[in-house]
Amino acid sequence: MNADVNVNFVPSSVRNVYCIGRNYRLHAAELGNDVPAQPMVFLKPSHAVTLIADWTELPLPLHAGAVHHELELVLRIGRKVTTGMTADEAVDAYALGIDFTLRDVQDLLKQKGHPWLAAKGVLNSAPITRFVPFPGTSELERMPFSLVKNDATVQLGAAEEMIFPLNALISYVAKHYGLGEGDLLFTGTPAGVGPVQAGDRLALCLREEVLGSCTIADLG
Repeated sequence: MNADVNVNFVPSSVRNVYCIGRNYRLHAAELGNDVPAQPMVFLKPSHAVTLIADWTELPLPLHAGAVHHELELVLRIGRKVTTGMTADEAVDAYALGIDFTLRDVQDLLKQKGHPWLAAKGVLNSAPITRFVPFPGTSELERMPFSLVKNDATVQLGAAEEMIFPLNALISYVAKHYGLGEGDLLFTGTPAGVGPVQAGDRLALCLREEVLGSCTIADLG
């Protein structure tokens, strides 16, 4: 996409929020999960999305048990996606985001065979940084991104490590669920997920640049 694309963003412009589970082998392994044979897609409500900038305070329901950070590369869809369209054609910008997961709640839901909404869809569970122009698939796949918690790097990955690469994700989601302007696609998390506590400081970094940061607070 063109580098001078308007990347202004407000959460109210979000339509659908698609998320990909278990898209990094080491992450699947660390949770004891099988590697999927096709993309594992779930949804978050658009109301879960919130913009973080410079140490934005981020309230989360810490009283509900363990809340885990899952750093992800987030694609913004800039047009209606049709059959055969690539990520280079469909995506106009990208950001970094966190798929916060109420892990204890999720484990209980899995045992009961219930949907994950209560674990994945709570308010503020999809914070994202500012968006920057999409540089093209081949370049973005090589860019390392990381999560720094309290000055220590806890997650590090790159899109080239994904089980299902960007073009495959765009194709699969568009075919089965539809993709259009204003949709967001959380592309999966690398290994290193872990719990957050009140007062933790999280910086979301692309290479050496901090795209956004937040301080965790208890929603109460």
